[in-house]
Amino acid sequence: MDALKVGVAGAGVFGNYHAQKAAASARTKLTGIFDVDINRAEERASGFGVAAYSQFEELIEQSDAIIVAVPATYHAELTEQALIADRHVLVEKPLALRAKTARRLAGEAITRGKILQVGHQERFVAKAMGMFRIEEAPILMESVRYSPPSPEGRAGDVSVIWDLMIHDLDLAGCLIEGRFEGVKAKGRKIHSDHLDVAEAEFSYSSGAKAILKASRAAEARERTMRVVYPSGEISVDFLTREVINTTPYDIQVDVSATLPDPLGAADESFFSACLGETNSAIPGHGAVTAVAMAEAAETIALV
Repeated sequence: MDALKVGVAGAGVFGNYHAQKAAASARTKLTGIFDVDINRAEERASGFGVAAYSQFEELIEQSDAIIVAVPATYHAELTEQALIADRHVLVEKPLALRAKTARRLAGEAITRGKILQVGHQERFVAKAMGMFRIEEAPILMESVRYSPPSPEGRAGDVSVIWDLMIHDLDLAGCLIEGRFEGVKAKGRKIHSDHLDVAEAEFSYSSGAKAILKASRAAEARERTMRVVYPSGEISVDFLTREVINTTPYDIQVDVSATLPDPLGAADESFFSACLGETNSAIPGHGAVTAVAMAEAAETIALV
């Protein structure tokens, strides 16, 4: 089977990560790197010995599949352009900044028979931990995801809801049964033009709740999750890898042996799906819920 020709849109940190995976994979050939800043594209592309492009259309022409790793504001635009050109797409989270747009993109991929995968890599971590093997649905999920300000101002084009909380919104959508029916949210702008701190509480048709907190203005990193089930609860500190588990289910917090590279695993699953070997691990239609939750939370928090 011929190698899948993969182009990367975005010459930033995550674009570089994805380019490394595409260049190293036995399934793929890296075709080039696109960035609106051609100097940055050339600098990044030279390290891989591939072409640099300042026009996205040129990268599309050379590729079977596109990895979109540009700022979140442009995810939907570039994803749609690639899909319409009948290319497979892996887009970093979030898929879009509007639920309506996310649904349209997911539908476009299905209509065209193309793979549209979204970069919610933490699903791979949750799976490796054993969270998806639990036979009960949570009645409560609480998460805290705090980080200090990024020195480079990374993801400053969107709020912390789309930047950091989106990970936990996606996990809540995967773990909790039913549709979310209501949300209470608040947030503050601290060092950007968007919300840098946010809290959101979602209520579900099943009676469950998700209480999520995120900050990119904290003094120190904090990453915890508490999930309550009818039989007990699981509390995890992901930084110290400490866990309290009163459920009858086995949970493995340190997954470094079985999942040393979540992003690499996600990229390989995308390449495999594009080549028809497997189904997409995180298809576009499966990422719509996180977008809808984020949009709802931000709308309320900005009031």
